[in-house]
Amino acid sequence: MKNTFYITTPIYYPSGRFHIGTAYTTVLADSMKRYHKLKGKETYMLTGTDEHGQKIQEKAQEQGKTPKEYVDEMARLAKELWKKMDIQYDDFIQTTEERHEKIVQKIFDKFMEQGDIYKGEYEGWYCVPCETYFTQTQLVNGKCPDCGREVKLMKEEAYFFNMKKYADRLLEYYEKNPEFIKPEYRKTEMINNFIKPGLEDLCVTRTNFDWGIKVLKDPKHVIYVWVDALTNYLTALGYMSDDDTLFKKYWPADLQIVGKDIARFHLIYWPIFLMALDLPLPKTILVHNWIMMKDGKMSKSKGNVIYPETLIDRYGLDATKYYLLREVPANQDGIFSPEAFIERYNFDLCNDLSNLLNRTVSMVNKYFDGKVPEYVGTPNDVDKEIEEFTKNQISEFENKWNNYEIALSIQEIWNLVSRTNKYIDETMPWTLAKENQNQKLKSCIYHLIENLRRIAILIKPFMDQTAENILRQIGVDQEVLETWESLKEYTKLKNLTVISKGEPIFMRLNPEEEIEFLKESMRNN
Repeated sequence: MKNTFYITTPIYYPSGRFHIGTAYTTVLADSMKRYHKLKGKETYMLTGTDEHGQKIQEKAQEQGKTPKEYVDEMARLAKELWKKMDIQYDDFIQTTEERHEKIVQKIFDKFMEQGDIYKGEYEGWYCVPCETYFTQTQLVNGKCPDCGREVKLMKEEAYFFNMKKYADRLLEYYEKNPEFIKPEYRKTEMINNFIKPGLEDLCVTRTNFDWGIKVLKDPKHVIYVWVDALTNYLTALGYMSDDDTLFKKYWPADLQIVGKDIARFHLIYWPIFLMALDLPLPKTILVHNWIMMKDGKMSKSKGNVIYPETLIDRYGLDATKYYLLREVPANQDGIFSPEAFIERYNFDLCNDLSNLLNRTVSMVNKYFDGKVPEYVGTPNDVDKEIEEFTKNQISEFENKWNNYEIALSIQEIWNLVSRTNKYIDETMPWTLAKENQNQKLKSCIYHLIENLRRIAILIKPFMDQTAENILRQIGVDQEVLETWESLKEYTKLKNLTVISKGEPIFMRLNPEEEIEFLKESMRNN
């Protein structure tokens, strides 16, 4: 059985600072990588920047830079942000790198040699920001159906990829591989909106600008962005190079994460390119929704943009990651609002999680001089029930996480946090201590510490600093007690000593003050 996990994000168009919506994709990918690493797999994560095309050339000209100077600066900014967000990628690819450009040319030549690409003439409505041609019927109110911007009627000599040749094969693959597209309704969209009406052949070169990878056999043509951009998932692993060790080890990808705005390119064009290359397709392509504002998409002109740096500097990295992953459901867009962010922080992180840890550490110090009692069994039904509940919640978390229902999976963890808080009220350890019911008191405290340990492991993929802090405060410093495998055991804690005074991992915020801070930050961005 394959014990590796290869995960990719889309390579980002470098247009400036990344807002929280763009950061969401990479946080999700990083969390997936950490999860599978915790489960003992060799993991490899790829991200990067998509650096060719007309819009890049125009952006660079606007700033008085060469295209290469412009994209290198954007790549530097992206890497700085990922460092700040502790994103543990293994490779960052720029599509202007020689290792990528050479292989793209080889791939294009292969397509030509086997008859998948032919020369023709293209006339259509072209959206520069989306790098996409549309037919008249695809336009919405005469504008781009994807971004709503103006389009230009353009005519030029071009090469085309014969998409029709693979349409039936793609539909058959969809049918036989239900795990390929998540969530499943995205598959229905692709079939009904693009494939069944008749899949158009794809224009794959341009001639009216030169910032791109040239076709070796016809250098007045540059290779269209989607052939160039999509193949980075292969070129970064050394496909068709002198050293394809990584490709042999990690391909096919286990998970590729993309936003819904580029779903069509990844769910139709990308698998067809792989079929033409006679390569296995990724196991799963996950299409996520957007993080929206109450008044629609984030926009500087609307004054509603929020950047991850703002949240991290004020509230910490883990609170930022928690909110991003918690707020985007699988079947609709998530909504960011200052009020919702502060509410999540105060209630989920401060009232629920931080207070649970503080109460527990205080009671261990008060009743047992800081020494965690060992497992004594289950003196009452409440103890039995909390064990069973915890076991079920871990299972529910894994089922939803593995099915990429991320927001719901995190809710399962917080169900466990809430239930553990309720367990304190049910067992009333202060009464057990007063009545000298030592066995029940020991059992209560043990179960609280054990649940905190488990909660720390469960949140580790996306709240690593908080997880480590919890483990430190409850005295867990043995690696064997920090593994995913250890979640199966409930009776192994021995010789643990909590810290002498609990340290709040999240401090309650003043809602009015913080909401105003966030609104002001959005107005000034």
